Amino acid sequence: MPVSVAMVDALGLQPGQRVLELAAGPGDTGFMAAELVRPGGTLISSDGAEPMIEVARARAAQLGIDNVEFRQLELEWIDLETASVDAVLVRWGIMLTVDPSAAAREIRRVLRPGGYAALAVWAARERNPWSLIPGQALLELGYAEPPDPSLPGPFSMAEDGRLAEVLEDTGFTDVEVAPVSLERHYAGAQEIVTESANCSPGFSVAYNGLSEEQKAEVAAHMIAAAAPYTAADGSVMLPGVSLVARAGA
Repeated sequence: MPVSVAMVDALGLQPGQRVLELAAGPGDTGFMAAELVRPGGTLISSDGAEPMIEVARARAAQLGIDNVEFRQLELEWIDLETASVDAVLVRWGIMLTVDPSAAAREIRRVLRPGGYAALAVWAARERNPWSLIPGQALLELGYAEPPDPSLPGPFSMAEDGRLAEVLEDTGFTDVEVAPVSLERHYAGAQEIVTESANCSPGFSVAYNGLSEEQKAEVAAHMIAAAAPYTAADGSVMLPGVSLVARAGA
């Protein structure tokens, strides 16, 4: 939520505008924008995966958000007319593309002159123990190989200046990038293991291929690593940092 709020605030949305959210997932960030462009404004909520679009469609119906269109769109080739939207939102999507520069060029192409894009990527893995703890457990116990930094991934654009460089090189102006802190709360350290096994593709493939004894070893390693973030009642708060960019077309 802190990241979504920062992104939407950065756009300075007005009633009547047309907003595009790419890689929208369940639509969290875009639905916030949809409220701000009423009356007369529209949100295009899009994702590359049809099942995610259906999730977002169901959530919009539950929330009573009716000024939204749903489209299946890819970041690197956006099937919309040039200069057809006033603002673009991309939360944690561009770093997962094979060619972030191609995605940035497409985002700028669909923006009207004077429009703005707000994009979020993760800061360095070391600043995000919610991701570092599961991955390090597998690595240190010899159950996984280090990730290839040249491939798309959650931290492929975490290097200082990388996001701004991509945006400026593709023609954006007035590029500003700021860190946004967030917190992930867990009832207990075991919950981190369960969430990683169920929700993190990179972790779950390796973890679910282990024996029960090896899984227990990984879980114990993760629980020990979470100790500095564990309160007296056993609850855990893992901090994180995302980078949020605002860029003008």
